[in-house]
Amino acid sequence: MKHSCFTVSATVCSACMLVSGYAKANPQPPVQQLGPVVVTVVAPSTPLLMSTNPKLPRQPLPASDGTDYLKTIPGFASIRNGGTNGDPVLRGMFGSRLNVLTNGSSMPGACPGRMDAPSSYISPENFDALTVIKGPQTVLWGPGASAGTVKFDRDTPRFTQSEVRFDGSLTAGSFGRNDQAADLTVGNESFYVRATANHSHSDDYKDGDHNKIPSRWDKWNADLTLGYTPDQDTLLELTAGVGDGEARYAGRGMDGSQFKRESLGLRFEKNNISSVMKKLEAQFYYNYADHVMDNYTLRSPDPNSSMRMGMASNVDRATWGGRIAATFNVAPDVELVTGMDWQQSRHRARRGTDKQSYKDNDWTKDAEFGNLGLFGEATWHATQRDRLIAGLRIDWTSVKDFRQTTGSMKMKMANPTVNERRTKTLPGGFLRYEKDLQSIPAGVYVGIGHVARFPDYWELFSPKKGPEGSVNAFQGVKPEKTTQLDIGAQYKGEHTQAWVSAYAGYVQDFILFDYQKGGMMGSTTVARNVNASIMGAEGGLTYQFNPHWQIGSTVAYAWGRNRTDGGPLPQIPPLEARLTLAYENGPWSAGALWRLVSSQHRTAVNKGNVVGKDFGSSAGFGVLSLNASYTFSKLAKFTVGIDNVLNKQYSEHLNLAGNAGFGFPSNTRVSEPGRSAWARLSLQF
Repeated sequence: MKHSCFTVSATVCSACMLVSGYAKANPQPPVQQLGPVVVTVVAPSTPLLMSTNPKLPRQPLPASDGTDYLKTIPGFASIRNGGTNGDPVLRGMFGSRLNVLTNGSSMPGACPGRMDAPSSYISPENFDALTVIKGPQTVLWGPGASAGTVKFDRDTPRFTQSEVRFDGSLTAGSFGRNDQAADLTVGNESFYVRATANHSHSDDYKDGDHNKIPSRWDKWNADLTLGYTPDQDTLLELTAGVGDGEARYAGRGMDGSQFKRESLGLRFEKNNISSVMKKLEAQFYYNYADHVMDNYTLRSPDPNSSMRMGMASNVDRATWGGRIAATFNVAPDVELVTGMDWQQSRHRARRGTDKQSYKDNDWTKDAEFGNLGLFGEATWHATQRDRLIAGLRIDWTSVKDFRQTTGSMKMKMANPTVNERRTKTLPGGFLRYEKDLQSIPAGVYVGIGHVARFPDYWELFSPKKGPEGSVNAFQGVKPEKTTQLDIGAQYKGEHTQAWVSAYAGYVQDFILFDYQKGGMMGSTTVARNVNASIMGAEGGLTYQFNPHWQIGSTVAYAWGRNRTDGGPLPQIPPLEARLTLAYENGPWSAGALWRLVSSQHRTAVNKGNVVGKDFGSSAGFGVLSLNASYTFSKLAKFTVGIDNVLNKQYSEHLNLAGNAGFGFPSNTRVSEPGRSAWARLSLQF
């Protein structure tokens, strides 16, 4: 089992494919294969860069969206909605501090309360590679990614003859869970056509005390790719995709009754152009989110809430942009990636009731964003074992406020910043040293990075008030500046693999939300800037003590302090550890996962972000899950699992209950699912 892919999922972070050289701008995706596995567990080449195949099943139950998969990686957490569409958090950092890309394109959601976070439009099984870059340690993939960068990518199929390839799965489980996924590619040396599609459904689940939690969802995605490969060094690719869904939320005053997605993309790549120019790539994309939230399609209006009648809000966001980059061998030991990227985004809204449809009303544009960035990232191989990587980036950002009025219902007033435009030039960069040790099979790195992040839509337009002395958040909230030190080490021996990554940073003008009592209309949200300190670490260890048995563990810790007000930063996940035991013998494999989460008492009550706030301490918990699989052949594998075997009653610290943005100011956290069983059949040829 030395090269086995199996271990219990949820430790995906230790589950990283070995990638040579962090400086690679486009790491190759892992090879797809069916093995007696649930999740790959191989030490990463560097703890900063992690890559895995999201098609592989993992425990808990196979992921319904991007956040569901990311939260199994140490360092990640999720602001929970209930069943699906949580919002990812990395190292306690949230929102646009985490840059989430699909095939190199950005798709920010439209909901003012992030009901449709970017990851909610992502079906992990429709992609071949998931790559995570921690911290401000790259400048290649867009602005503002102070927490890190997440990339879901599809690989480029290459053929030497006419061929058909298929990868699919069927999943069934407790609480009505049923998923279907298919990935079909037909091609030859010059052309290929690839179709990916999936459907995912679940009913309301029951927690460990057998309480029914509103959490039902139904969603689907379909994408078509046409590729032209006249030779091994050239690619021209056209993609188009659509999707939709609905989701019921226990922690919100409204549900998501529509999650329509439309995507278009065009990509060109040319490799080995000359001895100096190694690669040229160009990409253009268009992504459109059309989201509906209401309180009458998937539930009945609550007569005791601030929304006693049936109400609906339809919001959409169109985003288009592109990227051009070139890779140069400027010297035998120096590689440079340089280029530019740009993005435009327009946001609109319209409202209705259960009596008068929102479709009968006109759209009203409220915001328009634009960004143009220039970047360069160089890698110097000083010696065979020493590398120095440096990057610089500058962004020109602008945003315009189109709102004629602010407030809601009978509390509307004239908007003092109507038709005003904010612009800003924001620099960023990093410097990192990496060394492969000679005496032992280990490597170390240390890097310093700085990034300036312009406030996003949710920080400028969702709050009801801005900092003291400003007329609103659009006028008063400043860009956020993060300077962070990252260090790490990795050991890869014959039987033992271990890694650790740690960070410490200072955030000037950290964007914080205060929740203040607002009477009949619920809480009043105030966005302002504070200074903050952050630090934390993640680590992992696996030990192969005989050909069939392997044990492993990971741990993640995050800490943050509000230096302006004193006290902790809000929405910081608690200390978490995962212990795994895996067995493999021929076609059979089995494993166990014990997830341990400590209590969290470092909270900032009534402070948070646009999605959630701290409303008290949380208790710790431990959850045991089991799995087993049998590989029938190279073509088929059957996997079964039981999550929360002991039917533990528990809830996550980061939770949407208590969010008053939709008039749902409950101080009771949404409980997680109780004992649940699932089975999955994977097929590939």
